Amino acid sequence: MKRISLVFVFLVLLTFGARSQSSWPVVTQAIIDVNGDTLAVITLPEYVKYAPPVFKNAVQEFRFNRLVRNVKKTYPYARLASIRMMEYENQLLNLSSEYEKRELMRQAEDKIRLEFEDDLKKLTFTQGWILLKLIDRETGYSTYDIVKEFRGKVRVFFWQTFANIFGFDLKIKYDPDGEDKDIELIVRMIETGSI
Repeated sequence: MKRISLVFVFLVLLTFGARSQSSWPVVTQAIIDVNGDTLAVITLPEYVKYAPPVFKNAVQEFRFNRLVRNVKKTYPYARLASIRMMEYENQLLNLSSEYEKRELMRQAEDKIRLEFEDDLKKLTFTQGWILLKLIDRETGYSTYDIVKEFRGKVRVFFWQTFANIFGFDLKIKYDPDGEDKDIELIVRMIETGSI
Protein backbone atom coordinates (compact mmCIF):
# COMPACT_ATOMS: atom_id res chain seq x y z
CA MET A 1 0.00 0.00 0.00
CA LYS A 2 2.90 2.35 0.77
CA ARG A 3 4.37 1.66 -2.64
CA ILE A 4 1.07 2.52 -4.44
CA SER A 5 0.64 5.76 -2.53
CA LEU A 6 4.30 6.68 -3.20
CA VAL A 7 3.82 6.05 -6.93
CA PHE A 8 0.62 8.10 -6.85
CA VAL A 9 2.37 11.05 -5.13
CA PHE A 10 5.24 10.80 -7.62
CA LEU A 11 2.82 10.89 -10.59
CA VAL A 12 0.98 13.90 -9.14
CA LEU A 13 4.24 15.78 -8.64
CA LEU A 14 5.37 14.82 -12.14
CA THR A 15 2.09 16.14 -13.55
CA PHE A 16 2.44 19.46 -11.75
CA GLY A 17 6.06 19.74 -12.82
CA ALA A 18 5.19 19.03 -16.45
CA ARG A 19 2.36 21.53 -16.37
CA SER A 20 4.54 24.30 -14.94
CA GLN A 21 7.24 23.70 -17.55
CA SER A 22 4.86 24.74 -20.33
CA SER A 23 4.88 28.37 -19.17
CA TRP A 24 8.68 28.61 -19.05
CA PRO A 25 10.71 30.60 -19.88
CA VAL A 26 9.17 33.77 -18.53
CA VAL A 27 11.02 36.81 -19.84
CA THR A 28 10.90 39.99 -17.79
CA GLN A 29 13.08 43.01 -17.35
CA ALA A 30 15.54 42.75 -14.49
CA ILE A 31 17.86 44.92 -12.49
CA ILE A 32 21.10 43.70 -11.01
CA ASP A 33 21.71 45.51 -7.75
CA VAL A 34 25.00 46.29 -6.00
CA ASN A 35 25.25 42.91 -4.24
CA GLY A 36 24.83 40.97 -7.50
CA ASP A 37 21.23 39.97 -6.87
CA THR A 38 18.91 39.94 -9.86
CA LEU A 39 15.54 41.57 -9.26
CA ALA A 40 12.64 41.22 -11.71
CA VAL A 41 10.97 44.44 -12.83
CA ILE A 42 7.26 44.00 -13.48
CA THR A 43 4.85 46.83 -14.29
CA LEU A 44 1.50 46.30 -12.62
CA PRO A 45 -1.71 47.98 -13.78
CA GLU A 46 -2.82 50.99 -11.80
CA TYR A 47 -5.31 50.25 -9.07
CA VAL A 48 -7.37 53.04 -7.58
CA LYS A 49 -9.01 52.44 -4.23
CA TYR A 50 -11.98 54.66 -3.57
CA ALA A 51 -12.98 55.53 -0.04
CA PRO A 52 -16.46 54.28 0.76
CA PRO A 53 -18.97 57.10 0.77
CA VAL A 54 -20.06 58.40 4.16
CA PHE A 55 -23.78 58.90 4.64
CA LYS A 56 -25.52 61.08 7.19
CA ASN A 57 -28.56 58.83 7.34
CA ALA A 58 -30.20 55.77 5.84
CA VAL A 59 -32.08 57.82 3.25
CA GLN A 60 -28.83 59.11 1.72
CA GLU A 61 -27.44 55.58 1.62
CA PHE A 62 -30.60 54.30 -0.07
CA ARG A 63 -30.47 57.08 -2.68
CA PHE A 64 -26.81 56.44 -3.42
CA ASN A 65 -27.36 52.69 -3.77
CA ARG A 66 -30.29 53.34 -6.11
CA LEU A 67 -28.08 55.69 -8.15
CA VAL A 68 -25.42 52.95 -8.35
CA ARG A 69 -28.03 50.50 -9.63
CA ASN A 70 -29.32 53.00 -12.21
CA VAL A 71 -25.85 53.93 -13.46
CA LYS A 72 -24.87 50.27 -13.73
CA LYS A 73 -27.95 49.66 -15.86
CA THR A 74 -27.51 52.64 -18.19
CA TYR A 75 -23.71 52.93 -18.52
CA PRO A 76 -23.35 50.04 -21.00
CA TYR A 77 -25.88 51.73 -23.30
CA ALA A 78 -23.90 54.99 -23.18
CA ARG A 79 -20.64 53.15 -23.97
CA LEU A 80 -22.33 51.39 -26.87
CA ALA A 81 -23.73 54.71 -28.12
CA SER A 82 -20.22 56.15 -28.17
CA ILE A 83 -18.85 53.18 -30.11
CA ARG A 84 -21.71 53.23 -32.61
CA MET A 85 -21.38 56.98 -33.08
CA MET A 86 -17.70 56.63 -34.01
CA GLU A 87 -18.55 53.82 -36.45
CA TYR A 88 -21.24 55.86 -38.16
CA GLU A 89 -19.04 58.97 -38.30
CA ASN A 90 -16.36 56.95 -40.11
CA GLN A 91 -18.93 55.54 -42.54
CA LEU A 92 -20.31 59.02 -43.22
CA LEU A 93 -16.86 60.32 -44.09
CA ASN A 94 -16.60 57.74 -46.88
CA LEU A 95 -19.92 58.73 -48.45
CA SER A 96 -20.10 61.59 -50.92
CA SER A 97 -23.75 62.25 -51.73
CA GLU A 98 -26.25 63.66 -49.28
CA TYR A 99 -28.77 60.98 -50.28
CA GLU A 100 -26.38 58.16 -49.30
CA LYS A 101 -25.72 59.83 -45.95
CA ARG A 102 -29.42 60.22 -45.17
CA GLU A 103 -30.10 56.63 -46.22
CA LEU A 104 -27.28 55.33 -44.00
CA MET A 105 -28.62 57.28 -41.01
CA ARG A 106 -32.16 56.06 -41.63
CA GLN A 107 -30.92 52.46 -41.75
CA ALA A 108 -28.81 53.02 -38.63
CA GLU A 109 -31.82 54.43 -36.76
CA ASP A 110 -33.96 51.47 -37.81
CA LYS A 111 -31.25 49.02 -36.76
CA ILE A 112 -30.73 50.69 -33.37
CA ARG A 113 -34.47 50.92 -32.79
CA LEU A 114 -34.95 47.22 -33.60
CA GLU A 115 -32.06 46.21 -31.34
CA PHE A 116 -32.63 48.45 -28.29
CA GLU A 117 -36.14 49.88 -28.33
CA ASP A 118 -37.66 47.22 -26.08
CA ASP A 119 -34.85 47.52 -23.51
CA LEU A 120 -34.92 51.31 -23.49
CA LYS A 121 -38.68 51.40 -23.06
CA LYS A 122 -38.21 49.55 -19.77
CA LEU A 123 -35.99 52.28 -18.33
CA THR A 124 -37.44 54.43 -15.58
CA PHE A 125 -37.60 58.21 -15.78
CA THR A 126 -34.45 58.53 -13.65
CA GLN A 127 -32.57 55.94 -15.69
CA GLY A 128 -33.48 57.80 -18.90
CA TRP A 129 -32.22 61.07 -17.41
CA ILE A 130 -28.96 59.36 -16.35
CA LEU A 131 -28.60 57.81 -19.81
CA LEU A 132 -28.84 61.23 -21.47
CA LYS A 133 -26.09 62.54 -19.18
CA LEU A 134 -23.88 59.49 -19.71
CA ILE A 135 -24.23 59.75 -23.50
CA ASP A 136 -22.97 63.33 -23.21
CA ARG A 137 -20.10 62.09 -21.01
CA GLU A 138 -19.09 59.30 -23.41
CA THR A 139 -19.47 61.13 -26.72
CA GLY A 140 -18.77 64.73 -25.76
CA TYR A 141 -22.04 65.78 -27.41
CA SER A 142 -25.51 66.21 -25.98
CA THR A 143 -28.20 63.92 -27.32
CA TYR A 144 -29.73 66.96 -29.02
CA ASP A 145 -26.50 67.63 -30.93
CA ILE A 146 -26.19 63.97 -31.96
CA VAL A 147 -29.72 63.73 -33.32
CA LYS A 148 -29.35 67.11 -35.05
CA GLU A 149 -26.08 66.06 -36.70
CA PHE A 150 -27.20 62.63 -37.84
CA ARG A 151 -30.93 63.05 -38.48
CA GLY A 152 -31.45 66.76 -39.13
CA LYS A 153 -33.18 69.79 -37.63
CA VAL A 154 -36.75 68.63 -38.20
CA ARG A 155 -36.17 65.27 -36.50
CA VAL A 156 -34.37 66.86 -33.53
CA PHE A 157 -37.20 69.36 -33.10
CA PHE A 158 -39.68 66.48 -33.01
CA TRP A 159 -37.66 64.49 -30.45
CA GLN A 160 -36.95 67.53 -28.27
CA THR A 161 -40.67 68.39 -28.19
CA PHE A 162 -41.53 64.77 -27.41
CA ALA A 163 -38.91 64.67 -24.64
CA ASN A 164 -40.21 67.95 -23.13
CA ILE A 165 -43.67 66.43 -22.81
CA PHE A 166 -42.21 63.83 -20.46
CA GLY A 167 -39.96 66.27 -18.61
CA PHE A 168 -36.67 65.51 -20.39
CA ASP A 169 -34.30 67.90 -22.11
CA LEU A 170 -32.11 66.48 -24.88
CA LYS A 171 -29.75 69.44 -24.47
CA ILE A 172 -28.79 68.34 -20.95
CA LYS A 173 -25.04 68.49 -20.28
CA TYR A 174 -22.91 66.31 -18.04
CA ASP A 175 -21.20 68.16 -15.19
CA PRO A 176 -18.67 65.80 -13.49
CA ASP A 177 -17.54 68.44 -10.98
CA GLY A 178 -20.98 69.76 -10.10
CA GLU A 179 -24.33 68.07 -9.83
CA ASP A 180 -23.12 64.84 -11.51
CA LYS A 181 -20.14 64.18 -9.23
CA ASP A 182 -21.80 61.10 -7.71
CA ILE A 183 -22.46 59.68 -11.18
CA GLU A 184 -18.83 60.36 -12.13
CA LEU A 185 -17.62 58.57 -9.00
CA ILE A 186 -19.81 55.56 -9.77
CA VAL A 187 -18.67 55.44 -13.41
CA ARG A 188 -15.01 55.55 -12.37
CA MET A 189 -15.65 52.77 -9.86
CA ILE A 190 -17.31 50.70 -12.60
CA GLU A 191 -14.38 51.30 -14.96
CA THR A 192 -11.83 50.21 -12.35
CA GLY A 193 -13.90 47.22 -11.27
CA SER A 194 -14.44 48.50 -7.73
CA ILE A 195 -18.19 47.88 -7.94
